[in-house]
Order: sequence, then structure tokens, then C-alpha cells
Amino acid sequence: MLHFFSKKYFLQDLLEGFVDIHNHILPGIDDGAKSVEESIDLIKRLKELGVRQFIPTPHIMQDFYPNTDETIGNAYELLLESLNTNVLSTISINPAAEYMLDTTFEKLLEEGNLFTLKGSYVLIEMSYFQPPINLEFLIFKIKTKGYLPVLAHPERYTFYHNNLQYYDKLKQLGCFFQLNLLSLSDYYGTSVEKIANYLIERNLIDFVGTDTHHTTHIETLSNLVLNKKTSKKVAYLINNTNTTFSVI
Repeated sequence: MLHFFSKKYFLQDLLEGFVDIHNHILPGIDDGAKSVEESIDLIKRLKELGVRQFIPTPHIMQDFYPNTDETIGNAYELLLESLNTNVLSTISINPAAEYMLDTTFEKLLEEGNLFTLKGSYVLIEMSYFQPPINLEFLIFKIKTKGYLPVLAHPERYTFYHNNLQYYDKLKQLGCFFQLNLLSLSDYYGTSVEKIANYLIERNLIDFVGTDTHHTTHIETLSNLVLNKKTSKKVAYLINNTNTTFSVI
């Protein structure tokens, strides 16, 4: 619903036709949707927000979610079989993955066997406690293998909050940044919200995604209000995300 007569700038009004490049809607394989029913509910709610293209990105994390081509493919097929044809006719779903930078990732990278968002773009993440000791080498290696690294939610890595210059270093190394739209609120805490706005102000963000795991995330997005300046910048980032990753 568009808020024509309000001076508030609702995020929801910017999302019509959105390509969501980061979400956890595949059933039963990570910390996102636990069942097909939950998956379908998340899809319908996101569709109401305006999302039309979904790139599910289940975690691939050696100690917790050791997903493979098979587990992701099976969850994807199960979801497609369960979705109403009327819903399927109005959306697209093309799975990828969100890779933790661990030893499993290094092995998969050597094999050249990665689920990309589209083309050569690959979504990567780090532990929230500390970065890999070989982070810069890993980014270099990703690029030498022909992939384009997209770092998920850089604003959430609190170990960089007092070392803001390192964000510039990561960009110089060739890392793209994907902001979680939820970080534009205090959902993850005021510190994350502050850094999210800093990165946007510095034009360091390239793409955005919802990182939806459950309905609470969608409810927060539905009510998220931006100021005018941020709204314009986020509209640009949404357009850039759509242009880069649309398959239609």
C-alpha cells in the first residue's frame, strides 16, 4: 500500500518489483524456514511487500549447516512442488547460497563449485565474533577464480565498528557490499543501524537484501520508516540490485 498522503518515507513503498538476493526461505535446511508451510508463508508475505524475484541463499557452514548441491536442490524442488501455480506464475525463485568463509568454502572454491547469485557474484559471510585470519587472501583467491565476492551485511560485523577504515580496504580489495534492509532500523541494535547509515552515506554499499528468516523480519520491514535523504539513497540501491540480479 502506497502512503501518498504521509510525509513519512516507508521502505515498503520502494520494494515493488524487488529482487531479493538474500533470504532463507528454502524449507528445513538452515536457520530460516523450518517447513514448506513456513516457506510459503514467507514468500506470500514478501510478495505483499513487493518482492517478485527470490534468490534463496541457504547457509553453507561446515559446523552447523553443511549444505550441498543435493540438499539445496531437494529443498528447492520440494518448495516448487508445493507452491500454488497462481503464486508461481507471478514470481521467480532461483537458489544460490550464503557461504561462511571457512575451510569447507576454501575446498569448494578450489573445485570451482559455487552457487552464485547470478553470473559470477557469490554471497559470502564471516563469523560475527572475528574475521578469518586469511580474509584478504580469501578475497584475492575468490577473484582469481573468476568470482565476484559480495560480502553479506558488512554493517553487522561489530569488530569493524571501531575500525571504519577497514571497510574502505575491503572495497579496495574488490569486495561488493550487501546491506540488510533490516539494519536501517534498530532491529540488530543501534550500533548496527549507525554503521549501516555510515556505509550508505559513504556510498560503500552496492546491493541490498532482506535476509529474511522468519515473519518477524517481514513485520519489521513492513513498518520501517526512512528519512527523505536515506530513502533516496536506498531507492538507488534497490534499483541497482534489481538491475544487476533480475532474470526477467
